[in-house]
Amino acid sequence: MDRFIVEGPTKLKGTTVVSGSKNASLPMISAAILTDEDVVLHNVPDLMDIDTMCKLMFQLGCNCGRKKDTLRINCSGLDSDFAPYDLVRKMRASILVFGPLMARLHSAHVSLPGGCAIGVRPVNLHINAIKSMGGKVEIENGYIISETDKLNGSTVYFDIPTVTGTENVVMAAVLAEGKTIIKNAAREPEVVDLIKLLKKMGAKIEGEGESVIEIEGVKSLKGAEYTVMADRIETGTLMCAALITHSEIEIKNVPLYAIDAILDKFIEIGGKYILTDNGMIVGGEYIKPTLIKTAVYPGFPTDMQAQFMAVLSLANGTSIIEETIFENRFMHVAELNRLGANIIVSGNKAVVEGVENLVGASVMATDLRASASLVLAALAAHGKSEILRIYHLDRGYEKLEEKLTQLGAKIWRVK
Repeated sequence: MDRFIVEGPTKLKGTTVVSGSKNASLPMISAAILTDEDVVLHNVPDLMDIDTMCKLMFQLGCNCGRKKDTLRINCSGLDSDFAPYDLVRKMRASILVFGPLMARLHSAHVSLPGGCAIGVRPVNLHINAIKSMGGKVEIENGYIISETDKLNGSTVYFDIPTVTGTENVVMAAVLAEGKTIIKNAAREPEVVDLIKLLKKMGAKIEGEGESVIEIEGVKSLKGAEYTVMADRIETGTLMCAALITHSEIEIKNVPLYAIDAILDKFIEIGGKYILTDNGMIVGGEYIKPTLIKTAVYPGFPTDMQAQFMAVLSLANGTSIIEETIFENRFMHVAELNRLGANIIVSGNKAVVEGVENLVGASVMATDLRASASLVLAALAAHGKSEILRIYHLDRGYEKLEEKLTQLGAKIWRVK
């Protein structure tokens, strides 16, 4: 397994560019199932999760071809509804083929998903929604097995907003007969980006970005060409890299419209920014303590909790972070403490007592965002750090170590 060696503390300087959003790209790849024409996606990041999704599409009879950051998907040869455990276990987002398969083939045989070990993320909301649209669903031997003569429009209410659940139902509904209304829908920018693609493909959808989405089913969809939004979580991670190292860097291709909560909290803890063409200059010299409570969009994203915790470990005072989305997302705390942080967890809250310095150590990444927090902490720590299991990082950050190296970081990938 690859690992990182990081030597700190370091100062960053220069310009970097945010890659396309992983969490927007994955449902868009699945959306190609809905048509037998080409779907061409630009600004798709080169990541393990994208590769896994393309392998799954190939398993279903689709073709995925990449040229630089452009992905061309064609599902005219779609001939299977089977998504095997061997692929789906690697990435929870594989569940996103469930809705499109039910819409196009009226059947699906999809393994229950895997992914990061950050807590239970049940798919019952997806299943109940498909049942309400006329699908017969059973769970057998770890697989979701579903079929129907046809999908009908329905009113779907989510007890809690679910991103992949909303995306799955929207994709199922675009070819269903009649109108589907989703109440308490997820409002994340990645959901909006998917809907924009679907509308270019000919779908009739209203309410994107709102808690109520209405979909009027159509008989068929066409191919489309679309540019994926920039990754808001990578943007926030790079902002944290500048602040934790007391540096100033320029970040380009920033989805400013999607990072309000991140930007507000960044300023609150001492970060500063200046807008530039297609980006911003960020930095800061003094880290202030704060209170953070993760929430569904437009609240503070759970995917930025670990990175902000790393920064706050060097704040002048005590911070409290409350995690409300996942019940097992503080696994990075023990590793940050190995680097000299002073963090105590009680239930779903972490008390972060700022320390004067972090010190290099050998640590282990436990999930995607946790791995980013360890990289940030290592950049600021005194001495050398070794970060193991960085395959987690490779799932969601495109060439992060190369971007940081270009900014002046001392970070090496060891095979």
